Amino acid sequence: MRKKKKSEFLTEVELEFMTQLWELGEGTVRDVMAKLAPERNLAYTSAATILRILEQKEFVASTKKGKTHIYKALLTKDSYQTRFLKNVSEKLFDNTPAALVARLVDDSDLSEDALGEIRALLERRMKNDTGRDDI
Repeated sequence: MRKKKKSEFLTEVELEFMTQLWELGEGTVRDVMAKLAPERNLAYTSAATILRILEQKEFVASTKKGKTHIYKALLTKDSYQTRFLKNVSEKLFDNTPAALVARLVDDSDLSEDALGEIRALLERRMKNDTGRDDI
């Protein structure tokens, strides 16, 4: 039997579970389930399966305490965001990050406050990269 290729990216459901683990720091199946939306109404066995899949994909690790598994993310949210956005930039925006940012700024209903935050982030980045204070 062929070994399944490890995925670098999360499915929508896996991302939902990882988001809860990132917020919790670590947790059991029940801890994660408690943080899901009440209307999610997911069976314990289904939630346990999703966490086991995340462990097989090496997104999480577990330790056993008695009969309970405690799960912890192996990848930070920041690291995953970077990986995901780099992939989107490469595949959808011809490896041109400026095109990705332009699409975000042009097509979103960004408030003046949000645009100001983006401008401040860019100015801070430019200042740090050049070592100049006169930008």
